[in-house]
Amino acid sequence: MDENINDFTQGNILEKLIQFMFPILGALVLQAMYGAVDIIIVGWFGTTSGISAVSTGSNIVNLIIFTVAGLSMGITVLIGRYIGEKRQHLIGKVIGGAICFFTVISIIVGIGMFIFARPLAHLMQAPEEAIDLTVDYVRICGGGIIFIIAYNVISSIFRGLGNSRLPLIFVAIACVVNIVGDLIFVAVFNMNVVGAALATVIAQAVSVILSIVIMRKEKLPFTIKRKDIGFNREIRNFFKVGIPIAFQEILTQISFLALCAFINRLGLEASSGYGVASKIVSFVMLVPAALMQSMSSFVAQNVGAGKEERAKKAMFSGMAMGAGIGVIIAGLAFFKGDALAYIFTKDPYVILRAVEYLKGFSIEAVVTCILFSFMGYFNGHSQTWFVMLQGIAQSFIIRLPMSYLMSIQPNADLTMIGLAAPTATIFGILINLTFYIIYTKKLKDNKTVNLNV
Repeated sequence: MDENINDFTQGNILEKLIQFMFPILGALVLQAMYGAVDIIIVGWFGTTSGISAVSTGSNIVNLIIFTVAGLSMGITVLIGRYIGEKRQHLIGKVIGGAICFFTVISIIVGIGMFIFARPLAHLMQAPEEAIDLTVDYVRICGGGIIFIIAYNVISSIFRGLGNSRLPLIFVAIACVVNIVGDLIFVAVFNMNVVGAALATVIAQAVSVILSIVIMRKEKLPFTIKRKDIGFNREIRNFFKVGIPIAFQEILTQISFLALCAFINRLGLEASSGYGVASKIVSFVMLVPAALMQSMSSFVAQNVGAGKEERAKKAMFSGMAMGAGIGVIIAGLAFFKGDALAYIFTKDPYVILRAVEYLKGFSIEAVVTCILFSFMGYFNGHSQTWFVMLQGIAQSFIIRLPMSYLMSIQPNADLTMIGLAAPTATIFGILINLTFYIIYTKKLKDNKTVNLNV
């Protein structure tokens, strides 16, 4: 591993940020494709009820995935901090603790998904035609949840090391296997939703196995000994950083589950239209997501090295770059939503409902880049409790109430439901800006006190 490339404490900020961010963005693009392929193949070779089932089922599975991703962000930040502090000898214990911790989580979650799949499908108000298919999707994904969790943990380790190239390779492997699996199981064998779920699990399993093989051949700046693998104190350290992020993700994903339930009540076409739109949205949100992941690692290293001004400049550089790209993406979602939806389905009524949602949501591509740059900055400072609280405020003060109110209107319009997301994000930016002013003043005051001492 080239240490100079992965050292964010020196060199041109924007250049370093882009170099690190692009592989992450590439990995997220492939990950979005990974999720979108299921809808595309089911949309063209399966049924409309299948689209609804995959949409509802994937929302349930995403609750698990994003929660784990939030917890594993603690690993990313902790490893980045140890590298900045030149304490690489502790990284082996971080990884050893993560192996034990997430193995136990995988077993518990897998059992829970199998037992509660049907109650969850009813709770999500899945259309009657899609209930059984939703249950099948959730149970099969639950059977392979250990591989899905393992992928996220492995990727978080390498992002903490400043290596975003390997996660890109891992997800590329998964994406290719998933596409082949979907074509075989759904297009050839007509297995509909069951085939899509099987392809997902097999793809993740292959990716994890190959990623372990690749890792063993990489020259890494640390070693893992057998005694490092256990329930050690580093679990508490990354858990302390990761739990607020994970809790925020849980509540955010619950808000999305509620949104899906609100729309499911409007009928099969609205449910399927939202399912298509949500997959397009996953692409719209790629740049903001890559920014936040990159910013967390970038800031963590500079904080560890005592370079606070460099961390601030990175945040503002990320905001400017992301918002500029977001304007283009927002225009595409707003004006060409029908062309994007046609990739997933040929049903004109489903396309119409997808376009409705995208028109309201599109501005999110711009404002989220600003919000997520703030969040990455605060994550890098281990201020994850604040990040969690502002996320809760967005979801439960603005997004959910507005979505619900819009969904119960006569002849409910998905455009107004979609508008709830950017409205909540703008509210979140105001909260983050206020906290940034307070937090930076506190840092400055502390620095002045230390100098006087």
